[in-house]
Amino acid sequence: MRVLVLGSGGREHALALALARDPGVGEVHVAPGNPGTAEVATNHAVDPLDGAAVSGLARRLGVDLVVVGPEAPLVLGVADAVRAAGVACFGPSAAAAQLEGSKAFAKDVMDIAGVPTAAARLCRDLDAVAAALDHFGPPYVVKDDGLAAGKGVVVTDDREAALAHAAGCERVVVEEFLDGPEVSLFALTDGRSVRAMQPAQDFKRVGDGDAGPNTGGMGAYTPLPWAPPDLVEEVTRRVLEPTVREMARRGVPFSGLLYAGLALTAAGVRVVEFNARFGDPETQPLLARLRTPLGRLLHAAATGTLGEEPELEWSDDAAVGVVLAARGYPGTPTLGDAVTGLDTVAATGASVVQAGTAYGPDGAVVSSGGRVLTVVGTGADLAAARAVAYAGLERLGLEGSFHRHDIAEAAALGQQEDR
Repeated sequence: MRVLVLGSGGREHALALALARDPGVGEVHVAPGNPGTAEVATNHAVDPLDGAAVSGLARRLGVDLVVVGPEAPLVLGVADAVRAAGVACFGPSAAAAQLEGSKAFAKDVMDIAGVPTAAARLCRDLDAVAAALDHFGPPYVVKDDGLAAGKGVVVTDDREAALAHAAGCERVVVEEFLDGPEVSLFALTDGRSVRAMQPAQDFKRVGDGDAGPNTGGMGAYTPLPWAPPDLVEEVTRRVLEPTVREMARRGVPFSGLLYAGLALTAAGVRVVEFNARFGDPETQPLLARLRTPLGRLLHAAATGTLGEEPELEWSDDAAVGVVLAARGYPGTPTLGDAVTGLDTVAATGASVVQAGTAYGPDGAVVSSGGRVLTVVGTGADLAAARAVAYAGLERLGLEGSFHRHDIAEAAALGQQEDR
């Protein structure tokens, strides 16, 4: 197969790496890509938000499959444009992508489908927000109803901070707070069949010990030794399959990657949110462990034949990904600084998945975003995988950069995560 991946971040580099390992994939193309994807694929300077440009590139390249990485092109209908051009596309339609594009839409789907989730109120003005905050009480959970690049959620005990966040959004969903550890579970679907991946956990807060503001994710690991052994089966039965059925019933079948953010509460599994694409940084360690050829899976989901595919195969290893962030992140990051040591990381057994990187004027790799890259380590267990990942990080240089030191630490020590 020839495959075109849309996007320029860490998720897209991880997808390109996994596709390049698939013996059934002959060519990998990425638009626009980054310096990391250029090592395993051919980059193309095409805007992934431009459906006409993307479908035109797909036709010129003669690709068999387009894989849409980020959420924004999905919500804008790029997958629709690609399919209209006669090319198979892994990614939901604009209508189905509202599962991520609108928190209110997702809540309605869950309500009708009987999917367990937090009680919530949709608020269109600050008076309604204030009433909802008083109804649910602290900790306050306020979510921007639209896309916000992973930064649209505030969880705080400060009522004024919750109101201030809501004031900057057109509409918000105010929810009850869900206790218990959070888990990410991805599933491939063709609109009928579902193939769930293994659970992972990411770390949203910027600092060690979950201090500081939310980010797009500072690291992730898989598997989760503390998770219930029947978690994947339960979530598939109670969350994923009912959601896919309800979307089909509405006439907007969901085909692509359905991401369920979950809270394992004292009352049982609850859905925190849905996303319509692979999550970053969970994708990096997950794909490092996936043994089923990725290209075949994505093509089956895109062409309605996923039900013919066997269950996914995984390595017995653990994988840990740690994000290296630029100075100033998650506020205004410092950009354009050189990233050094990239060619020395492999000697530690770790791998680098680039995200916010670009070529500088002299051709060197420089930072171009807040989350610059993820270092992924694998090992026989989480402790070994952590050691590899952090050894790889030590080889890298980026002025003013930082990372969390506690990714997967509690799980590696046999302590259940309680975040």
